[in-house]
Amino acid sequence: MATTNLSYYDKASIPNAKSFRFGIVVSEWNPEITKNLHQGAVDTLIDCGALAENIVSWEVPGSFELVYGCKKMIQTEKLDAVIAIGNVIQGETKHFDFVCEGVTQGIVDLNIAQDVPVIFCVLTDNTKQQSIDRSGGKLGNKGIECAVAAVKMAALKNIKSTKTTVGF
Repeated sequence: MATTNLSYYDKASIPNAKSFRFGIVVSEWNPEITKNLHQGAVDTLIDCGALAENIVSWEVPGSFELVYGCKKMIQTEKLDAVIAIGNVIQGETKHFDFVCEGVTQGIVDLNIAQDVPVIFCVLTDNTKQQSIDRSGGKLGNKGIECAVAAVKMAALKNIKSTKTTVGF
């Protein structure tokens, strides 16, 4: 469980994102959470040098649909990284477990099968307050953290030589 601010990053240690194209697939479910995560991701990508016209955003109905949305985006757009944004809050049934497990495994499968990194930005919290705290509240914004990961993974994807070192 996060106990520190998720929004801090050292811009000097992040590759410049100017030449990269990013995709963001956002769940419409719990929009008060996912829209904040999306905004944090977009603002951070731009802060790291990405051009606004090189950020493509699509919406899907829920977190379970993120996997298909990411797959379709990878197939139809030329991208360097994709961020999957969603929010699942624990309820009284096992639905939470099935959705969380399915979307997690689906994103893992995309990362194995595709040559475009897919970043997991799905909050899976016990309460709505925990999600608020992680989407711009007292613990920062997980969308920012995931955008930084997307920039780093886009740089890794684009390494031209095995002699290049990223992050060391």
